[in-house]
Amino acid sequence: MPKAISSKNSTPSFSYLIEKKRDGGEFTDDEIRFLVDSILDEEMPEYQQAAWVMAVYFQGMSAQETAFFTEEMMLSGEVIEMMDVSRPKIEKYSTGGVGDKTTIVLGPLAAAAGVAMPLMNGDDEEFLTSNCEKLSAIPKINTKINLEDFASQVRKVGCSFADRNDEISPVEGILYKLRQTIGAIPSIPFITAGTLSRKLAAGAEGVVVDVKWGKGSFIKTADDAKQLARSLTRVGRTLKRRCVALVTDVNQPLGSCVGASLELKEAIELLKGEGPEDLQDLVMKLGMEIVRLAGVAGSTLSAKQTVRKHLEDGTALEKFKEIVEYQGGDSKVIDNPEKLPLAKHTKKLPAPKRGYVHTIDAGQLARGVQILAHGEGQKFDPAVGVAELCKVGTQMKQGEPLMIIHYNDEKRLSVAMEYFKAAYRLAPKRPNPAPLVVERVA
Repeated sequence: MPKAISSKNSTPSFSYLIEKKRDGGEFTDDEIRFLVDSILDEEMPEYQQAAWVMAVYFQGMSAQETAFFTEEMMLSGEVIEMMDVSRPKIEKYSTGGVGDKTTIVLGPLAAAAGVAMPLMNGDDEEFLTSNCEKLSAIPKINTKINLEDFASQVRKVGCSFADRNDEISPVEGILYKLRQTIGAIPSIPFITAGTLSRKLAAGAEGVVVDVKWGKGSFIKTADDAKQLARSLTRVGRTLKRRCVALVTDVNQPLGSCVGASLELKEAIELLKGEGPEDLQDLVMKLGMEIVRLAGVAGSTLSAKQTVRKHLEDGTALEKFKEIVEYQGGDSKVIDNPEKLPLAKHTKKLPAPKRGYVHTIDAGQLARGVQILAHGEGQKFDPAVGVAELCKVGTQMKQGEPLMIIHYNDEKRLSVAMEYFKAAYRLAPKRPNPAPLVVERVA
């Protein structure tokens, strides 16, 4: 096998680098830089990119390799500088979970507490509704923000919600689409490097990550989630950035609803210190991590008091209104959530027999909601979804509703119903409750 040469006159061949990783070798910094540059400049053919991605998928990367890969992907596009922002700049990222609306709550909560939070959408699994899709339920809101306006809003208001910008870590975007087509999404080096490259390029100094596992996430086991959490914190530390990760269970949906408008209503409840118990608990735990990582609060007790104060005194809710208004949205719907888009029809899904809700396949529920929301050739419908979800452990009588389906189209409903019916499993005995937060990694 020829030796890779990294002098000015010669470069390693793509086939050599694919074979090197296939055989378990470790890339040099120069080789990683060459790969990233070749992908960005469209010099590496897609079939060889795919072969290299699969080699990494099976062989992995060391922490040092992943850290340098993260840095090179970050530098492949624009990097937002916010040195003039005196507030600590902390990002919150979730690997994606069905019914998770905590980011919509934590952005304004953190800003109210004196933390700058530059929130830019990442790439989501196709069955998940993104934060910006949820926010699209607010009339006139604009989440397609250029980088200059994004940074300006973070400086002035403390938080901005923006769609993914192709100028931020463009190589990560190229590789994500490729990974989707070849079945390589759950790759720890690529998730780690992709997440941190985007967040750091968008101006974050530190990141609080919610690593979700279960049927409502593309990470299916707790062990894989723990491994990813350790990778993220280890690489963050290598790059001299603060990073904390919580491993959380999303085998059932978070909260009591799934769907843009319905979830937004639930987020507003949470900003008032109300809402479902599981979401209140997760908002508290993640909020505490954010204010502690930012240095706004020192001890666990003071972090808890800080989060509770901004939820109970209304400052987090007022900050959310300020963010919405700055982005052109109608903040009146926050005071009156009933003005958010409503579906024309509702339908109950009856329990097929008596028993306890034993498991809920959150992924099946989310796919059903996506069918309701994304008609063929039609715009995204924020009004549809499912609400009043019966959670694991609920005792049911035959015919009692497991959920209320909000829909606008009968044809879409008939297709989605198969997913909704398949999501619930009832059993004679009450199951033992699973802990929401499995592990903290710092």
